[in-house]
Amino acid sequence: MLTDVLVAIPAFNEERFIGSVVLQCRALGFPVLVIDDGSTDATGEIAAMAGASVRQLEVNEGKAAALNIAFHSAQEQGAQALVVIDGDGQHDCAEIPRLLALIRDEQADIVIGSRFLAESGGSIPPVRRWGQRFITSVINLSSRTRVTDSQSGFRAFSARAVAAMLLHSTGFGAEVEMQFQARRHGLRVAEAPIRAMYEDRAKRNVFGHGFHVLNRLLALVEQHRPLLFFGMPGLLLVIAGVVFGALVTNTYQRTHELAIGYGLVTVLCALAGLLSLFASLILHSMHRAFLQIERRLRS
Repeated sequence: MLTDVLVAIPAFNEERFIGSVVLQCRALGFPVLVIDDGSTDATGEIAAMAGASVRQLEVNEGKAAALNIAFHSAQEQGAQALVVIDGDGQHDCAEIPRLLALIRDEQADIVIGSRFLAESGGSIPPVRRWGQRFITSVINLSSRTRVTDSQSGFRAFSARAVAAMLLHSTGFGAEVEMQFQARRHGLRVAEAPIRAMYEDRAKRNVFGHGFHVLNRLLALVEQHRPLLFFGMPGLLLVIAGVVFGALVTNTYQRTHELAIGYGLVTVLCALAGLLSLFASLILHSMHRAFLQIERRLRS
């Protein structure tokens, strides 16, 4: 039985919903921490009146910064589990025990509340549904960690996961980075079905949000999987160089004339490809070295 659980709510300009979300979590008997990420409305004041502890940030630092505060606070309090839930009222707080059950039974270190499992309820707008599935597929392929809802803001973390997590993302890339870090630290990831509630229009442009997430994904692939990011294009360029080189050779054998254009393309592709391959190997070695240093520092 988990006795020490902290519920953390990152919030930015959520004065309309934050009070009810805090009250619902408090009604379940959980202490609540609201990280007010530089809101310009009364989010912090309403959260405090509803019974939450409030950490006020002077400026909007982004969700990753708010989550890092939540991880640090959970460690300071000696919490056995941390639950993170969005403050916009789109999640049902009554489902928190469902996520915690997998932590309690030691089946997972990170439990994601998924809107896309067969048992999940609620109605998701079609544009969001297909956009989320596309983004999740790309993230799964890149991070090598398979989930059905990569962008869910409703999650539970074991004490082990809380101690391992340190996010560096900006904007809305926090959830993406969690998948990379889960594999990096050997954390077990599971999902629990949740019901999504979409009563209002999205505060952010859906397509803009999607492009921002994909942009952050590319940066994470570059950092965590340099062999894929630099090595694959390099290999393709080398192959292209071989193909164009074969054309130059074939043309010379048939006409006894040197195809200068194809020859220049051959040299450029081969040089660029080899440089990219060498860069991928060097960066991969550096990445592994930094991981070893980090593990020693953590231990």
